[in-house]
Amino acid sequence: MRAILADTHSPITWEAFRSKFYEEYFPDNVRFVKEVEFLQLVQGGMSVSEYTNKFKHLVRFNTMATSEECQCRKFENGLRSDLKVLISSLCIRSFPAMVERAKVLEKNMAEVEQHKNQQVGNGPILSRNNSNVRRSPYVRPAQSHSGSQAVVAVGQSGQ
Repeated sequence: MRAILADTHSPITWEAFRSKFYEEYFPDNVRFVKEVEFLQLVQGGMSVSEYTNKFKHLVRFNTMATSEECQCRKFENGLRSDLKVLISSLCIRSFPAMVERAKVLEKNMAEVEQHKNQQVGNGPILSRNNSNVRRSPYVRPAQSHSGSQAVVAVGQSGQ
């Protein structure tokens, strides 16, 4: 690119380099496809980290000059609804802060979901009148030498 731009005998600015580079290696139709992909980007089934990486990759192809606040709004609007509701109430306008908060919220929500799933497997046993009462462990009658029956709870030793 330096050789191509040097032939023009004009100073090589970043904009001139970028324009020539895109013209040479990223035709308009490819950039347009990437920009549309950015504008339609939503988190969907991706993790926040995956969504952030894709967002950062595609934001480079956005032709509209956007401030950090606009990027935050675009990122926020693309989040899954459960995360978006929580993030929007925080009014974050710093992109790194928003990404970090979204990652923390996603982690916390996954932990809550995991805790709920564990409780379902170990939930209370319902008695006949549907009250949440945990039954005691299985009690088996034990034979004593005198012929009377004694009750021994499982897990108790020496008695």
